[in-house]
Amino acid sequence: MLDTGSLSERYRELQKVVHPDRFASASEQEQRVALQQSIMVNEAFEVLRDPLKRAIYMLELKGVKMNQDTATTSDGVFLMQQMELREALAEVPQQSDPLAKLDELMTEISVLIKTQIAQLAIQLEESTPDQLNAASESVSKMQFLNKLHSEAEMVEADLEEMA
Repeated sequence: MLDTGSLSERYRELQKVVHPDRFASASEQEQRVALQQSIMVNEAFEVLRDPLKRAIYMLELKGVKMNQDTATTSDGVFLMQQMELREALAEVPQQSDPLAKLDELMTEISVLIKTQIAQLAIQLEESTPDQLNAASESVSKMQFLNKLHSEAEMVEADLEEMA
């Protein structure tokens, strides 16, 4: 499991070393290199702190290429669960306490995401061909769940505007 506190601390340490402001009086080439290094540190931090991006990156390191635009799953039970969650999300505005129902739904989605992350950790550690295929499937499921969570956040913003 990734220690996000250590990740953030290391990010800040690296940014202190490569931040372009430290090279304001340096040559143009040194400033350009510092900017490039700062960009690389920022991009790496963004990938590592996001569980989905991190999983896709780790799969790529193991030779598995994921296409985020066309990723899908053949897990019928999961797809039915997604349909049910989407229906529940669509019904949120009609609930007597829509924000409470939405909070409950978002908690359920978050638990499902955490479950996929835990499975991924095991699958990536073992790294057998079967486990890498399973990890690819888990990443696809995470993509579905992250999209659903984002949609729930939009519904939440809409509900708060109406309140």
